[in-house]
Amino acid sequence: MEPRLVGPGPYRATRLWNEIIELFRAGMPLRKHRCRFKSYERCFKASEAVDCLHELLGSNQNFGPEVTRNQTVKLLKKFLKNHVIEDIKGRWGKEDFQDDGHLYRFPPSSPLKPYPKKLSCGKEVIKFPDWNEPKAGTSQEHIPVKSVAMNSEMWYKRHSIAIGEVPACKLVFRRELTQTNVEEIWKSMTLSRLQKVLGLDSLDEVLDTKLVNSKHIVQNAYNVNKQGIVTLEDKSKELPHWILSAMKCLANWPSCSDLKQPTYSGFERDVFKTIVDYFGQMKEPLLTFHFFDVFVSVLGLLQKHSKAVEALQISCLLLPPENRKRLQLLVRMMARISFNKDLPPLSESVRSRTLMVQAFSRCILCSKDEMDLDELLAAKLVSFLMDNYQEILSVPSTLKSSIEERVVHLQRVQIKYAGADTDATFPPPSFCHQISTDEFEYQRATGSQEPLAALLEEIAMNKEISLKDKKKKLKQFQKSYPEVYRARFPTPESEAVLFPEKTKEKPPILMWALKKPFQPFHRTRSFRM
Repeated sequence: MEPRLVGPGPYRATRLWNEIIELFRAGMPLRKHRCRFKSYERCFKASEAVDCLHELLGSNQNFGPEVTRNQTVKLLKKFLKNHVIEDIKGRWGKEDFQDDGHLYRFPPSSPLKPYPKKLSCGKEVIKFPDWNEPKAGTSQEHIPVKSVAMNSEMWYKRHSIAIGEVPACKLVFRRELTQTNVEEIWKSMTLSRLQKVLGLDSLDEVLDTKLVNSKHIVQNAYNVNKQGIVTLEDKSKELPHWILSAMKCLANWPSCSDLKQPTYSGFERDVFKTIVDYFGQMKEPLLTFHFFDVFVSVLGLLQKHSKAVEALQISCLLLPPENRKRLQLLVRMMARISFNKDLPPLSESVRSRTLMVQAFSRCILCSKDEMDLDELLAAKLVSFLMDNYQEILSVPSTLKSSIEERVVHLQRVQIKYAGADTDATFPPPSFCHQISTDEFEYQRATGSQEPLAALLEEIAMNKEISLKDKKKKLKQFQKSYPEVYRARFPTPESEAVLFPEKTKEKPPILMWALKKPFQPFHRTRSFRM
């Protein structure tokens, strides 16, 4: 079984879990082992399982070579807890797996996780003001108009309207946009862009849009300093001063302005431990539990760098401002520590980059339900964040400019011609109607097959092409879309109807053909003189 890239979409973590189980079962070598004078067939040592799974995860593009052996052991512990594996005595259910010589085996069938069914929630319909209604007390019949001098060009324009060369029109007045209106426009267009980048038909399965706060998006987009860091309106939500000082100390090592350089050895490790302890005690990760599925879906785009960066840009805009600011400061510190050669090693056994990922992955991304691949998925995302933090944690300029243009357009007084749509250049955001899972599967199957079936029917019924060309086209279609072809022509007899055999008439037998061929004349003795 070949590993495949699991793209964005609902239940990505569950799909990854099931795929890793299938790959592990297919690739783990099984052989005979002895333990305490007894032989066991088709089993493996714990250390052999770690070797095999570690190599499998490292070569899998969904995880990559940054997966450590320690993370592999933790995943095997979860395998043992969930009865993906069991010891040779059939025991499972605990996370007591160790990287040693104990023997384990596969149960008859490792349980795959079913895809959860989310409770259906009503779609939040964003109501925009009725732009076409004029303000109360303002009528179009009594619009104050400044008198202007009539010239030949203006006279010609008015005359053209009068004789019908220019269609009739009227002024369309806009109601003044409130701050709430602007925030809802930001929310609608931001979610619409995120859905498009992820390539999903709907965000329902990865995000509850009711939990997206439109105020947070606007604050993250506009309340920033010169460095692009969010400025908070509520100062009580700022990081404590001592934590900020500690983070600046390591991020700017050795030139730290807030603290005097210490003289004792190991100071930098104590500072680092203080920062790790502070972020480790948070009850919720910085990317929040609500947005876990969104960020896991983004991981499916990492092979497409530009799309992954844009998807993370937009997803991080949805965060509460205090979370976004802490994420900006933390990831910037992590990246600087990773590339700072002047900073003494913070660990004897682990490189600085790996240490950053291991220390802060869980406080950045994890699920509320303790999903089994949390640590691996978080490590993958945090590594990508560190490499591209300046671009990811900035406001997406293209999205910002398009939303601002939309807002300006809605506030502008316009001329509307009869029968024309005033907002044709800026179509209003569209909303999807939620359907059941069965209906979605049916639409996915029939939506692509119906046009193909129509194309096949057109080829089959086309009388303008020769039989030879028709056979060639049908053969090509059968090779490309065998299921659609089989549905139209289930049996050879149904296909043969298109090509009736021509009965070849035999030519009539002529009477002269039955006679003997003409014999040349032979002279005999009797004719001799």
